[in-house]
Amino acid sequence: MKPQFIVRLFGSLLFSIIFLGLYAQEIKELPPVTVTTSSKVTEKVARAFDKSFKDAIRPEWYKLNKNYFVKFISEDQKNNALFTKSGNLIYHISYGYEKNLPDDIRKMVKSTYVDFNITTAIKVEEQGRKIWVINLEDDKHLVLIRIEDDQLEEVGNYNKS
Repeated sequence: MKPQFIVRLFGSLLFSIIFLGLYAQEIKELPPVTVTTSSKVTEKVARAFDKSFKDAIRPEWYKLNKNYFVKFISEDQKNNALFTKSGNLIYHISYGYEKNLPDDIRKMVKSTYVDFNITTAIKVEEQGRKIWVINLEDDKHLVLIRIEDDQLEEVGNYNKS
């Protein structure tokens, strides 16, 4: 009788611990939090933005130190740009995919990385420079490359686990 009592006691105790553990880990879904901040921009900045990005939609402005940072959509791509308070463009970044690459860049990448898929293509324009940062992937590797002035440089090569 004693062993059966101990087994039942142990089983009840184990069940209670598991039940309380499951109850303690109940997931409560909180409502989404949306942070919206908009900054008023100077007339010079607004004119410079409109001139540089005629087809931009949904611009969201943020004050960043003494500059103005803007997020917007253009040609179905996410974009970021930074302007000085006098309206000079500091940099512009557009986030895209293989379809957004110019043909010459795409051919250069595909001829070097034949069996890889282009997963993202990011164009950075700053002070007259145009730099492409491209993520590639195959079954076993993730590769990060950088292209500037028709020079391709492999920045990172990682094995998938």
